[in-house]
Amino acid sequence: MIIVTIWIRGLAMEKTISAVSARENFGTLIDEAYYRGDAIIIERAGKAMAAVVSIDQYHQWQMRREEFFAMVDQVQRRTKRMDGAELEGAIREAVSAARAERRPGPGR
Repeated sequence: MIIVTIWIRGLAMEKTISAVSARENFGTLIDEAYYRGDAIIIERAGKAMAAVVSIDQYHQWQMRREEFFAMVDQVQRRTKRMDGAELEGAIREAVSAARAERRPGPGR
């Protein structure tokens, strides 16, 4: 069974295929991921088990993951010496500031 969903952004498509179909068409799947930017979800018994994506997409995810964990490390270093109450106060303050930025104000 093959299910095809067209992504709104760009021309890339997301396809869901069975493991048997993936095995039979692996070369084509690699071409679709690399040249067209498609993402192929591979299912076994109706359960998503793996995905084939372009190497560019994979590297982009790797970079985002590294950036995320670098930010986590930075926050941990900055807050290591804070006690619980001080940390909770800083979190509340940051959340309030972020929410205030998102609220539409006059003239927005």
